Amino acid sequence: MGWNWPWARARGDAAARVEHKSGVGYGFVALHSHGEALWTRGDYGALSREGFMRNPVVHRAVRMIAEAAAAVPWLLYDDRTELTEHPLLDLLACPNRRNSGAGFLEALYGHLLMSGNAYVELVEAADARELHVLRPDRVTIAADASGWPVAIEHREGSAKRRLPLGSGGAALHLRLFHPLDDHYGFPPLQAALMALDTHNAAGRWNKALLDNSARPSGALVYAPKEGGNLSEEQYERLKGELEEGYTGASRAGRPMLLEGGLDWKAMGLTPKDMDFIEAKNAASRDIALAFGVPPMILGIPGDNTYSNYQEANRAFYRATVLPLAMRTAGELSGWLAPQFGSSLALVCDADRVDGLAIEREALWARIGAADFLTDDEKREAVGYGPRN
Repeated sequence: MGWNWPWARARGDAAARVEHKSGVGYGFVALHSHGEALWTRGDYGALSREGFMRNPVVHRAVRMIAEAAAAVPWLLYDDRTELTEHPLLDLLACPNRRNSGAGFLEALYGHLLMSGNAYVELVEAADARELHVLRPDRVTIAADASGWPVAIEHREGSAKRRLPLGSGGAALHLRLFHPLDDHYGFPPLQAALMALDTHNAAGRWNKALLDNSARPSGALVYAPKEGGNLSEEQYERLKGELEEGYTGASRAGRPMLLEGGLDWKAMGLTPKDMDFIEAKNAASRDIALAFGVPPMILGIPGDNTYSNYQEANRAFYRATVLPLAMRTAGELSGWLAPQFGSSLALVCDADRVDGLAIEREALWARIGAADFLTDDEKREAVGYGPRN
């Protein structure tokens, strides 16, 4: 404000008395409220740094799903006839000169889990084809006038490329369901963002406690019976003893010897009061739930729904790994089939998944004991063709 104080009196205010206030003898009131929690942003870079790169639960859950789904073998059919040799199988086995088939699929599943989106580019040369996974944070969707996605725009520094989408196009977009977005997918970790921040904050708090355990969350109160205050010499001696005897992680937990008139007043919650371990375990279970990984497999205690590890492992494959692999196989075959032949179809070979070996043995035992079926009918029931 550029106004000068005191303001000039208006005409007719000559008799007005100027009131002077004095602050002597008065205090002030400070109002405090609980601050809002700070949450991690939901973009790909923030989720990757705070989740996959700094949180062991997220890191292990994403790695387990990506590695298990990439290890699921695929079969190629042409009009219900299985093909053991085909250029499409060769391309998936060696997508490019940098990655094998397993490494390519691990990157694809990793981007899909962390971002909710995964982008694949098909590069065609005169004598070869290559598949490359594009980072989601460098890709944007381009839509037509009606709002339908028709291409992706990939940025690398100042360069920008436009790749058409759709069957026979140069790019494929895989996305997880998003209830509020028509073009981009919803990452599972964003649904567990509160659990992620709680877990990371608990770890940072524990590390800070170890590094600064000499600075207890409390105060020493000097209240002698006869009254008075500490002299400057006594104050400096007490301060020096605290810094020398109770500073640093190696001196954590030392009992404090207090002289007459000194009393310790706690000013914060202890790890026991905060239920530190259970809070971390609860946050870990929420993160595992968002990714579809049973907590028992990740070694998280409490609320184990499954009776044993094998049952949890089968549920992990049936509810999480196989649906992801089957969907990806369908998307890739629908995108690449026009390049090699319109009747081609990729499917997952669940019979060769080690995590489902017990189910496969039980199926074979039931089919083998069915005396009312012929050998060809039994072979058809377990997914094999008739004997030649």
